Amino acid sequence: MPIIPIIRNFFPGINLETFEAEHDADLCADIDYLGWVGNKAFGIQIKPITVKANFGNYSVTERMKASFDDFTERFGGKVFIVFSLDGEISNAEVLDQIKTEIERLRSE
Repeated sequence: MPIIPIIRNFFPGINLETFEAEHDADLCADIDYLGWVGNKAFGIQIKPITVKANFGNYSVTERMKASFDDFTERFGGKVFIVFSLDGEISNAEVLDQIKTEIERLRSE
């Protein structure tokens, strides 16, 4: 997926790894990648944008919100949804949000 190399370029010191079932099988459907900051991590979920869907109208379901809250409790960081369109990040402001989260996790 071309989005992860873009994110890796923005945050070269952060180890991004695929979120596999062994991390937590219950969260595996909602989290695609972990971004490690020391012993804490933030999550990334990548959503493709299609012609019929628009990220401005996207809302997280209650189940996903609970899953994201469980992730934060377990790993310490927030989960970010990155929207992909033609291999580019459609919601580029998420990179600033991730940067803020990395700084927060480093300071704890």
